[in-house]
Order: sequence, then structure tokens, then C-alpha cells
Amino acid sequence: MNVYDPLCYTVSIEVSVPAAQAFQYLSDPAKIGLWALGCFNTLPTEHDRLYKGTSLFDNSETWVRVETDPERLIIDYHIGDPDLQVPRISTRVVSGKSYGKNSDHCIVSMTAWRPAAMLDARWHRLCVTHDTEILLIQSQLEQQSNEIDF
Repeated sequence: MNVYDPLCYTVSIEVSVPAAQAFQYLSDPAKIGLWALGCFNTLPTEHDRLYKGTSLFDNSETWVRVETDPERLIIDYHIGDPDLQVPRISTRVVSGKSYGKNSDHCIVSMTAWRPAAMLDARWHRLCVTHDTEILLIQSQLEQQSNEIDF
């Protein structure tokens, strides 16, 4: 088993789409259910701004609420029971212009913070899962971009 930072884990990838497109996609709670392996098939619930998905690992329910900062291109995913949502995962989108590329590129970075009670094996699974999810995000965004005429 690999050793991961015991407090947080970040994955990043360059995506060949404009930052605004990546931000819009990653901000959509329904789209989370296409790339988040722990929250597949997200659907709205009776609770305001709460969505529920299913973990592909154990079929458990995952509740998520999305908060966005469009100006800074930051998305916080609050995870937990309907009555106790905690910001556990954050995604930031950086325009290609910020790092010497054109505006048709961006970097997507996703950071997860480890709750104190999370067991090592569960943390390892989360880290490995995020390695896969960032690749799914890249693939889905670039495929979507190829299907859209700008």
C-alpha cells in the first residue's frame, strides 16, 4: 500500500477545454454522478440543494451539496448526512492563460481532506479513487468539448 499524506490529498490534470466549461461541468451536482465513484448517479433530494448518489464500492448512500465561487473558479463539495454537511472536497480550475497556455486549456485540481476518524484503508481507497476520478473528469470534459460547436 502506498503512503499518502495523512491530512489531505490533491490530484491535478490539464484539460483541453476552457476554464469556464470545466467549472460549469464540475459545479453541476447531476454531473458528479458521472465521475465520482463514491457518489454515482446523483439525484436531487427533498432537501434544499442536497443530492444523493451511490458508492460503487459498497452501494452506500452519499449525500453531497455543492457550493461554488464562480469568480475564483472554486467548487466545494460538502459531504455527510443531510443534517451535517462538511466541506470535504474542493476543486479549483485554473485558466490556461494563468500558466502560459491559451484559454482553451485549464488545470483542474481536486483536494480531499481526511476526517480524523477515517481508517487508513479507507483513506488509501479515497486517494486511489481520486487518481481515477481526475482522469474521468479530463476524458468527459474533452469528449464533451468535441461534441459542442463553439
